[in-house]
Amino acid sequence: MVKHLNEILNQEKSIYLQISEMIENDILRDVLLEDEKVPSTNELARFFKINPATAAKGVNLLVDENILYKKRGIGMFVSKGAKEAVKKKRKDRFYESFVKTLLEEASGLGISREELIEMIRAQA
Repeated sequence: MVKHLNEILNQEKSIYLQISEMIENDILRDVLLEDEKVPSTNELARFFKINPATAAKGVNLLVDENILYKKRGIGMFVSKGAKEAVKKKRKDRFYESFVKTLLEEASGLGISREELIEMIRAQA
């Protein structure tokens, strides 16, 4: 998991969002499994030389979304159903960010859905 964060932290997105996305990616890739402990906010902060509050903000986003859960005094763990929750979240974001925009642009250009589907099939 830590290897991925080095790559992610070079982008222009807020660090806390990058941390939450990196954990999500590891859940999607089965690097982190249900009921498995995730690195602590202090471990993340030390490794990336960031404020522990920043690391905590990223982790707490996932707690708020029920992707992670807290065991008091022990740490954060991957929730049951987390992988499906992350997939749904990402699919919803993909639809809003790409598909909806694509359909609107195609409509503005007079491209029918059938033509659009054919364009996609031609690239697959």
